[in-house]
Amino acid sequence: MLKGGEESTEQCAYIKKTVQDVPTKLVAKAVPLPMTVRGHWFLSPRTEYTVAVQTASKQTDGDYAISEWSEIVEFCTGDYSTVHLNQLLVKAEVIAGRMLPLSVFYRNQNKEYFDHAREDQGNMMLQAVKDNSGSHGSPISGKLEGVFFSCNTEFNTGKPPQDSPYGRQRFEVKADSLLNLDTNLYFGDFYCMYTAYHFVILVLAPKGSAGDDFCKGRLPALDLSNNSFLTCKQEEDGSLVFHHAQDVILEVIYTEPVDLAIGSVAEINGHQLMSMSTVNAKKDPSCKTCNISVGR
Repeated sequence: MLKGGEESTEQCAYIKKTVQDVPTKLVAKAVPLPMTVRGHWFLSPRTEYTVAVQTASKQTDGDYAISEWSEIVEFCTGDYSTVHLNQLLVKAEVIAGRMLPLSVFYRNQNKEYFDHAREDQGNMMLQAVKDNSGSHGSPISGKLEGVFFSCNTEFNTGKPPQDSPYGRQRFEVKADSLLNLDTNLYFGDFYCMYTAYHFVILVLAPKGSAGDDFCKGRLPALDLSNNSFLTCKQEEDGSLVFHHAQDVILEVIYTEPVDLAIGSVAEINGHQLMSMSTVNAKKDPSCKTCNISVGR
């Protein structure tokens, strides 16, 4: 947020701003002193700004003396901080809903994707850089590498849904292969795409991995056994049980390569619902449920 300072005479401050090469002008209303003249502008994250300032001082004859434009200042705003992400986290917790059991993580893709993994990548699904879907200020967009998974189940069957926007081939893996007591869990984002559905991005990072190092200090860490989105609890016999939130769609990013040998690939019976794809999806900036005051 930019703040104008105090002035010794009654003034208007004209601020010429260029946001991503689109020139605009902001005008701060003149206020009779001794009141403090302050201008407040909320800036979007991850945005390049060019700012120049011009002032208009009221003279005794009622006219205004206009100054020259100041030197141009160029800067770029940063990603959401952990403070901002914790604000999103609190908002997401409000609507997460009750917890349902799960037993597998799954990833849908087309047949060519899995053929490529087998033939050219040593049977491995390799990490890819996260796209720009979700909040504009998310610190993981365009930076964090991982393999995308889903984990939501259908209420009536307890199994993954048969429809998917990403392809007819589905890789399924037992939940404890990706999420266990040696995994750290992080909150990554909360957003919607002009629909009633809300998405929560979670990051699974094996402890001590490069992905874990990236997330530390950037993302809020979640308690594996006690959070509102995805839990892993150890029973008395040593087995692990897993639950996911019912009322949000979870997008899970696993930060390491995944061997196809630890799971199975099969064709789903449902439809490929392309309208539900979140690839590079833009967040609805008007949604009061999933936006915070600092911007998108």
